[in-house]
Formats: sequence, structure tokens, C-alpha cells
Amino acid sequence: MTVTVQHRRRTRTVTALLAATLLAGAAPALAAPAGTSGTGGTAGAEGTDGTREHGATDRADLRRALRAVVADGIPGAVAEVRDEHGVWRGAAGVEDLRSGRLPSPDDRFRAGSVTKSLVATVVLQLVAEGRVGLDDPVDRSLPGVIPAGRHGKRITVRQLLHHTSGLPNYTDALVKSIGGDLDKLRTRHWTPRELIALALTEPSPFEPGEKGKWEYSNTNYVVLGLLIERLTGHSLGHEIDRRVVRPLRLRNTSVPSDTRLPGRHLHGYERFPRPTAPYTDITAYDPDVFRGPGNVVSNAHDLNTFYRALGEGRLLPARLNKEMRELTPDGGEREGRSYGLGLEGTTNICADGTLMLGHTGSVPGYATFSFGTADGRRQVTLALGSDPDITKNDKAGADAFRFLGAALCGKNGKGL
Repeated sequence: MTVTVQHRRRTRTVTALLAATLLAGAAPALAAPAGTSGTGGTAGAEGTDGTREHGATDRADLRRALRAVVADGIPGAVAEVRDEHGVWRGAAGVEDLRSGRLPSPDDRFRAGSVTKSLVATVVLQLVAEGRVGLDDPVDRSLPGVIPAGRHGKRITVRQLLHHTSGLPNYTDALVKSIGGDLDKLRTRHWTPRELIALALTEPSPFEPGEKGKWEYSNTNYVVLGLLIERLTGHSLGHEIDRRVVRPLRLRNTSVPSDTRLPGRHLHGYERFPRPTAPYTDITAYDPDVFRGPGNVVSNAHDLNTFYRALGEGRLLPARLNKEMRELTPDGGEREGRSYGLGLEGTTNICADGTLMLGHTGSVPGYATFSFGTADGRRQVTLALGSDPDITKNDKAGADAFRFLGAALCGKNGKGL
């Protein structure tokens, strides 16, 4: 299965399953799962032992929905919901299958493509400072990184942010390069230029900025990470920390430089070589394989804090906040999904089509959903210690969708 944000073509080969694992932040789909209405109703399965929660006690729908995700096969799940009633924080299942330790709502996890929103924020801050223009060719700052023969002198910063560059997705080629051997993903170090070169072994899906063309490509954010480093003289992690993490006091957010997850964290699991195999712990691997598209580690509280600050205009000037939120509908098979500059929109969560803004994320072992209403009144971040799409666990995927609905739409499923 070749996985991009808008396509998950399912096959049953080992390499295909690995391709799903190698999403590099290719987001879990937010089309309504089969068998759900997207109305925010409660999940049917009841509970696992050891569920932990904090906040208001009248959150039975959230409690049931989170427990159901675990009851249907996800090892552990953590969440934080913010709404007009206050803050609810919950966790279910186990943090670590080997020890049986219970998870905490504060647990960290690999946030996958949610990283793109942080990277985009840093790029737009550099635009605000006059260090680069949205419509500047990226070759002006990174000469030769994208060869002229692959439109290197035409692709702009805006097109990279917006996925309209036409650059092929490097994860497609990465799957081929490792030949179905997951250990190569876990042990090999990749540089950004190697990932870009890998992407360019694939054909371009369209010309840069071609009218009506849009395709999610993790390669865009590898290039943007290099752009940040060239313009600032510092590492991507340093700039995310300096410009986003420290100003917002995000105590559980970092860009790790080694295979370990810092502090207490949710372990990540996948089933391979087939969806019926036992879970394998794949928490530890070199994060540079997803450097730019999906290498941030965070927790539910921090991600909600980040998106609220972004929505309130605390990180960007108004004109660039507006640019970030100018959404283009997904031209592929994900009806109701749209994309701005590092910001994802969806109208698929609530029955009335209320627009939600944020981002989904998926890297090996983890699926993350962080969304809120456009006015910021309701927010949810949900992280799972396995990706239901990768393991072909449609029931758990539907449960996760119900949890998002319960958090954002209310019991009647009509949104705000």
C-alpha cells in the first residue's frame, strides 16, 4: 500500500504493510469510517481496566469512546478535550505492553504530521521578518537542492507549504529502498538531502502550481526544514524550540536528536508482517527519517495549547494567520478535507459540516488527531499507541472517529 495523506490503497503484501508504516506523517484519514455517521455519538464498547481521567465527571460519552478504542485493539490511548465545560483529560489501556504500566494523560508520543503545523509556523515567522517571501523560489535560498530539471527554480515557498509544488512523496521511494525490511527504518540514519534525492527517483505528479492540482507530499516539509536551517543558521529543532516551544511553555514538546522518546511516554506498536501478528514495540527509531514532515514529540496538553495560541494570533501576524487558514479542498478522494499552509481543515467530524482546523499525524506506532473549531471554543487532541489504518483495524478507527465527534460536536452531533 502506497500511503499519502489522500490515498491508502490496501494490499496484503509485507512491503505494502510497511509502506503504510512509512507514512512519514501522512495523516490518518478523516473521512467518516464505514459504519459511523460522523455525528459524535458514543461508542458501543464499554471499558478497560485502569482508565485514568481528570476534569469534569459528566463526560460519560468521552469515557466510553476512549475505552472503546482500546477494547477494539489499540494498546493505549491518551486525550485532552477543552470546551465550554472546562478541560477533560483521559487515558485508557496500557502505556507499555511489557510492563502493563497504566498510561497517563500527560504521556508524550510521536506526533507525526502535526509537526507540519509547527514547521509552517516557523517559516511564516521568517516571512514576517522579511527573511524570505512566500512566493520566492526556494532555489533562491537553497540553490541546487531541487535540480533545475525538476523545476527547482520554479517551486516557491508557498507551494511547499501548501503541497502544490508537484514534488513526489519521498516515502513512496523509501519503501522500495528498504525492500520491506523494517529494521532498516529503525537503524539507518537519513539526511534531508538523501530523502530529497530519494523522492526525485519518482516521477512528478504535476507541474509546480498547476491549476487544480494538489497532492500531499512529505518531501515539501523536508525542504522547508532545510530552508529554516539555511535562513537561521540553526537546526530545525532549535528554531522550533526557540520560536514555539519556549514562548508557549510547552514542557513536553521537543524535536529529539536520537532514537529515544524523552520522559514518560506512550509506547508505539504495530503488527507486522501481517495485521494478525502480535504487536511489536517500534517506539525507538532514528527520527531524522521524518525530519521536517513528522519528527516532533509532544503530548495532548501541549498540542492543544499550540493550536489555541495559533488561532488566537499569538504566533503570527494577522495577515499571515489569514494566509495559513486559506484552505484548498483536497482534489482527491477525501471529500470534506482541505489544506492551508501547514494547517488541515475537515468538515467530516460533525453532522452539520462544521469546519475543524488542526492536523492529523501518523508515524510508525502512533496516530494523532489534533483539531478544534475555527473559533477555538472546542479542542481535542487524541493520540493512539498504534495506527488503526496500518493494522487494518477499522473498528478501532471508527471508535477514534466517534471520540472526536463526542469531543467536538456534543451529544446531538450537530456541532456548534
